[in-house]
Amino acid sequence: MTTIWQPVEMRGVFEISGLSGVRVEALPVFPDPRGSLHELYRSDEIPKEFKPVMACCSWSIPGVTRGPHQHVFQDDYFVFAGPSNFRVYLWDDRPGSAKAAKGWFINTGANAPSRIYVPRGVVHAYRNIGSVPGAVVTVTSLLFKGEGRRDPVDEIRHELNPDSPYQPPQA
Repeated sequence: MTTIWQPVEMRGVFEISGLSGVRVEALPVFPDPRGSLHELYRSDEIPKEFKPVMACCSWSIPGVTRGPHQHVFQDDYFVFAGPSNFRVYLWDDRPGSAKAAKGWFINTGANAPSRIYVPRGVVHAYRNIGSVPGAVVTVTSLLFKGEGRRDPVDEIRHELNPDSPYQPPQA
């Protein structure tokens, strides 16, 4: 299956047209003489249904893609602040959606810092398209592997299935 890709331009705070519930926000950055402050998370600015319970930070080297995968029960809230740039890929796998026939991509990171809310059922991946390692902060609505890390991980990992229709374009 060939995915028809729709670019998403960073502009303020908005929901992606045709991808219900996915919210993209330009990351508030406050520079001062010492450097800058990046607001990663504010309880008064997240979707009301999102109840965060943990946060983690991953570093990706240039050219690396994480995902695609999706969650059955978990919602994710990503922060792409740099120091590298990323391309985020999204597909809607929820009932009644276009599935892998339509995808969206967002260029974000050092050149366009953002916060992106991805509800369960939306397949997502991101690739470091920059020239330096980059950090991504992920805030989630479920604990990784559950309480005490004893449960299965809530992921459908399309990246492990070469026949999955959810594959980002080659770099």
